[in-house]
Amino acid sequence: MSSSPDSSPRESLDFIREIAHQDVQSGKHPFVITRFPPEPNGYLHIGHAKAICLNFGIGQEIPGSRTHLRFDDTNPVKEDIEYVHSIKEDVKWLGFSWGDNPFHASDYFDQIHAWAIELIRKGLAYVCDHTAEEVRARRGTLTEPGTGSDSRARPVEENLNLFARMGSGEFADGSRTLRAKIDMASPNINLRDPVLYRIKKVPHDRTGDKWCIYPTYDFAHGYSDAIEGITHSICTLEFEAHRPLYDWLINNVSAPCHPRQIEFARLNLTYTVMSKRKLLELVETGLVDGWDDPRMPTISGLRRRGFSPEGIRSFCKKIGVTKYNSMTDVGVLEHAVREDLNKSCPRYMGVLRPLKVVLTNWPAGQTEDIESLNNPENPDTVSRVIKFSGELYIEQDDFMENPPPKYFRLSPGSEVRLRYAYNIKCDEVVKDATGNVVEVRCTYDPASRHSGPKKGSAVIHWISAPHAASVEVRLYDRLFNIEDLNAIPEGKDYRDFLNPSSLEILTDAKVEPHIKGLVPGERFQFERMGYFCIDTKHSRPGAPVVNRAVTLKDAWAKAQAKG
Repeated sequence: MSSSPDSSPRESLDFIREIAHQDVQSGKHPFVITRFPPEPNGYLHIGHAKAICLNFGIGQEIPGSRTHLRFDDTNPVKEDIEYVHSIKEDVKWLGFSWGDNPFHASDYFDQIHAWAIELIRKGLAYVCDHTAEEVRARRGTLTEPGTGSDSRARPVEENLNLFARMGSGEFADGSRTLRAKIDMASPNINLRDPVLYRIKKVPHDRTGDKWCIYPTYDFAHGYSDAIEGITHSICTLEFEAHRPLYDWLINNVSAPCHPRQIEFARLNLTYTVMSKRKLLELVETGLVDGWDDPRMPTISGLRRRGFSPEGIRSFCKKIGVTKYNSMTDVGVLEHAVREDLNKSCPRYMGVLRPLKVVLTNWPAGQTEDIESLNNPENPDTVSRVIKFSGELYIEQDDFMENPPPKYFRLSPGSEVRLRYAYNIKCDEVVKDATGNVVEVRCTYDPASRHSGPKKGSAVIHWISAPHAASVEVRLYDRLFNIEDLNAIPEGKDYRDFLNPSSLEILTDAKVEPHIKGLVPGERFQFERMGYFCIDTKHSRPGAPVVNRAVTLKDAWAKAQAKG
């Protein structure tokens, strides 16, 4: 049985869960079997996470039920074992399990082939001599019927002979296909004699050279469901028009059961591309740092960026399951992740763009230990010690030489509070030969240690310069600068809208020394700056690379509050 740490049976049931629960309550099924059936031709993305949470969630919530992880590995040309490993890792990381072993469509090739022969014997399938281009040209349009294949009237025995010769490797790739004989005038184009088998003289990673013909996805998918006893075959709305073919194929062979196909709306996210083909193009052209680039919407990319599985599951629960297509603001995802990280992440201080501060009245050589809670949001948190000295770093953005009205951070003659420490006042500004501010000289108020900030002054973070560690910080933003990538203007390519500011690398950020002891993948908050993670790809022992997962600012939550 699959498992999830976020189980809440009978809570806020969506329409698919209602169907599953009612089918069990009515006695139609003693339990439910769902499946998550990815093709191993790319990495999973956030849209797949929604499907994973739905399928595995149902399998976990209804007693006795389960969810199969099945690889629909029917096209060895595009498949790779790397994708198989990544898919397993992503499903496990999200918090779900599928039992001892995953399933594979290739495990059923013998039975699927037998059902193809059964269709031929019934006069419901034939070997077609047309090329793929000719088949497309004869398919017709939404308003015009298609033209039947010249091979459509072949006798059963001839079709059986040709299909056997296809399987023995006698014919070249693309020279013949096996097609269903349904209705070339059907208003549903999917029923206009769809291709069931094609010749591909390519070895399969699981079946080797046994086959040189492979079933199409549509042909193998429903039969795999039936073989596994799937009760509810859950898929996205684009497969709604394929449902009549799904049912026709199962109805016309001796399948052991007939699963019910149910469709739901896929996830569309602003500023995000979800097409695996386009994501692969980004990887292959070097526009991103691999499938796990933290700017990618892949689960591995979000993991490397610092998103938590709990946050992603929470997001999937927030957006729900509907029957209509819509666009979800990426801020909803960021909000869900931010909510989770706020509860779970320890706090540290890090100055991303450092500006030197010298406390001129601090006792020479003196260091003070300041104790602070790691996470005040977590009742089980522990405290840490922060070193304080007379030389500090603050953010460049926390100082302005000529501030506008109502500027409450540090400026000449003004006073601010150093977080957990003292109030300081700016007395002098030191510049280099080009006029850039390189140092700010201040005095601290010894009596302010426990008094808090003065009215009208800000609280800013800092790092003791003698105790600071230098690290590389990578600030990630949205990969695209267009909101809806499904509505690209004519003549434009989606890559024309890549955000040139999607990655900013800061090579000399100053952070608490604890950061160098964190392990790759560990998440934390830099106070006032956002939630971060130790990069799992480029970090080295003693030289971590720090990725920003999300900022502290939550524009989506503020917009919701106003609305």
